[in-house]
Amino acid sequence: MRILEAVRSGATFATARDQYLAGLHDRDRRLAYELAAGVLRSRADLDRALELATADPRLHDILRLGAYQLRALARVPAYAAVSTSVDLAREVAGEGGAAYLNQALRRLAESGSREPGAVPSHPEWLLARWRKQFGDDETARLVAWNDAKPPLTLQPARWNAETLRARLQAAGFGVREAPWGAGLLLAPTATAPRSLLPSRLPGFGEGAFIVQDSAHALVCRFAAIPPGALTYDACAAPGGKAVLLERLGARVVAGDARRDRMERLAQTARRAGVAIRLAVADLLSAPFAAGIPVAVFVDAPCTATGTMARHPDARWRISLRAIARAAARQRALLDAAARLVPPGGLLVYATCSLEAEENSDIVNDFLGRHREFRRDRAPGTVPAELLTGEGDFQSLPQRHGMDGAYAARCVRVR
Repeated sequence: MRILEAVRSGATFATARDQYLAGLHDRDRRLAYELAAGVLRSRADLDRALELATADPRLHDILRLGAYQLRALARVPAYAAVSTSVDLAREVAGEGGAAYLNQALRRLAESGSREPGAVPSHPEWLLARWRKQFGDDETARLVAWNDAKPPLTLQPARWNAETLRARLQAAGFGVREAPWGAGLLLAPTATAPRSLLPSRLPGFGEGAFIVQDSAHALVCRFAAIPPGALTYDACAAPGGKAVLLERLGARVVAGDARRDRMERLAQTARRAGVAIRLAVADLLSAPFAAGIPVAVFVDAPCTATGTMARHPDARWRISLRAIARAAARQRALLDAAARLVPPGGLLVYATCSLEAEENSDIVNDFLGRHREFRRDRAPGTVPAELLTGEGDFQSLPQRHGMDGAYAARCVRVR
């Protein structure tokens, strides 16, 4: 409930999750996460089934939680889902609210449906965009990917891949190679421990791994920053790409404009055992003199349409206005980064968006206004099927089985 209330009040799902699940036992944490994420993914269908337009707004989230348990969680008995929800309703809306909710959920339970219906789980305008971009079949696969539980992908840090794999398998986890060898995927097995919380996995305390999807690890490979090059990761929190860039040979200064995100960035770097220097710095305020970093990596804030499986609230936050706002900030960040790059230096721009307005349109506009830069390919860094016609990196969940991500590599020629 608290997670859903926080999301409704403007917090992201990730922020609310980290805040409210930290103190729970493993079993309670798993259930709370599944309930909150499931409600956010299937909100439109639940709202239709419950006729929420006529319900007391104080009961909306309680009704959704109860309905999700009835329709999607076979292991939760119907009487338990209804009883727990009624108790919550009584606390927030009195006996009248409890009676209303009891009737609504019992009616739903008696219908016999335990699976979500056919109401789209994404805004229709967004689906229309994707159908125009990808076609009907690919859009259907993209939606199915977003509506499924995302896989847990680990990137080796203090341990090498062979050691990490062996220790996970010895603990009963199923392990398989992630797409294009970019990490290890935890796969379910009959003997695997129920908890896939990273902090409960072998090697977490020793900094054996970081949690990072294959797409983002491949973006770091695509960047192909020369070994030893001083690199400013300008929007670094929570730090996964900074760790990978350092492990690939760069000397990294990791900065972020938000002080509240720096602790997590520091924890990531410390646990992974990498020699990254940290800075609370806003790229737009020129945190370095021009020419100091050899490379600047801009993992720009975006609408995150490529990671909606991991951020189920993102589908309800996005709008055309949000895309336009993100693009305006991205153009400003890229212009600011360009001023720091010396001749011969490298500028890498990345997002986790699927939208052209935030990806190739930004880079093409930038190159049209900055003739001192040009695209520069680094052959062999990633498979050819992950490259666009212009030579940029682009992963798509429905095609490549990992997060959606984009990156462009530009060199300053004068």
